[in-house]
Amino acid sequence: MKFENVCIESLGYHLPENIVTSEDLERRMGALYEKLKLPYGRLELMSGIRERRFWDKGVYPSEVSSIAGENALKKSSINRDEIGSLICASVCRDFLEPATATVIHHNLNLPQDCAVFDISNACLGVLNGMITIANQIEAGQIRAGLVVSGENGGPLVNNTVENLLSQPSPTRNTIKTAFASLTIGSAAVAVLLAHKDLSRTGHRLLGGVSRADTRHNHLCRGNEDTGMDMTAQPLMETDAETLMHEGIRLGAETWEVFKAEMGWTNDQIDRTFCHQVGSLHRKMMLDTFDLDPENDFTTLEFLGNTGSAALPVTLAIGEEKGFLKQGDRIALLGIGSGLNCMMLGAEW
Repeated sequence: MKFENVCIESLGYHLPENIVTSEDLERRMGALYEKLKLPYGRLELMSGIRERRFWDKGVYPSEVSSIAGENALKKSSINRDEIGSLICASVCRDFLEPATATVIHHNLNLPQDCAVFDISNACLGVLNGMITIANQIEAGQIRAGLVVSGENGGPLVNNTVENLLSQPSPTRNTIKTAFASLTIGSAAVAVLLAHKDLSRTGHRLLGGVSRADTRHNHLCRGNEDTGMDMTAQPLMETDAETLMHEGIRLGAETWEVFKAEMGWTNDQIDRTFCHQVGSLHRKMMLDTFDLDPENDFTTLEFLGNTGSAALPVTLAIGEEKGFLKQGDRIALLGIGSGLNCMMLGAEW
């Protein structure tokens, strides 16, 4: 897929103030660590994640998504009356029905003729939302659109710890299948896309590709299809090792198709932003794709894996920190459970 008329006009994000370190989680699981003779420090050592953030109790995905969306709107010159489509793309949502996007639409005071709906695709939700908005812009249906995500990892992490501590006969494998859940964090992000005639930034979304290998849909599964406020009690079981290797394999296939679609070679790509899973996943991905880690921006060390918000919030922080300069060719490298892979190219 290629786009001629779409720009990433602005990025907004919002982070929780509550910081929970990997050391904090291990202290909570002290009895389990002692029983299984596990070394302290292994969570950070194996994941590269020093800390993650959680929202206060009672905070809903719509609330933090609305803040991120407002931040994106304020950073742009786009009038909110121009927003023709709003998509909420997070795994977490306020409730099963109606769409969480309806709450955000009301909070942001967007126009009545704005299309309002949710998209859910694990960690790829925001990228899928960006493509949906871009297609609407390209087709002339809308002039601008907003994709938001508000991920709340606190309930999953807390419930995982409590579940592990309640096991009567835990084994090391018990922790292994729960390990990925302990890396999850919280964040909210918004991506505002606009027709190039409306854009003042000129940050072009050029196109991308997607690939799926759904034979592996069983490798990471959650147990609930409900809201994700602090009253939720979700659990997730993940074969993290197999998921990582199969994800990298699918990513390598997608990477070659992506470069062919964009007409790029590795040395023509200035910056990359990967989905933020962990340090080993990042290293394997960059090594497999033959990419320089110096050109890749990370947030996993202090945010953990924030689901669908992970890649776009990393892009937003990277821009804020001056990691991007005008004219840079950037690759957004998304891999999500399912398995799904999506890679997007942009010119800053």
